[in-house]
Amino acid sequence: MKDFDARWGRLVAAARQVPAAADVAAPYGFAVRVAARAWADDRPNLQAIFGRFAVRALWVACLLMLASVAVDYFSSKSGTQDEYANESLFDPVSEVLTASSS
Repeated sequence: MKDFDARWGRLVAAARQVPAAADVAAPYGFAVRVAARAWADDRPNLQAIFGRFAVRALWVACLLMLASVAVDYFSSKSGTQDEYANESLFDPVSEVLTASSS
């Protein structure tokens, strides 16, 4: 630290002797490569994984819904209307309330 000014003077003189660079521009396509590398994510994030499984679950739910509608449609065609009329009279809430009040 005693001869800081002398060292500093030598460094400044050496820096002044360096020739100026003629071409300081970045190479062609450098900005595009940097931006592409910044936005590229090699590992999948949680949102992408959830999105993939959500779409698959939606397809499965749609297929199950169509299958249940088909089963209900064909079972109602084969069954009688009296069978469904008797089922609409069954009230489980009133059954529980009458059983508990006795």
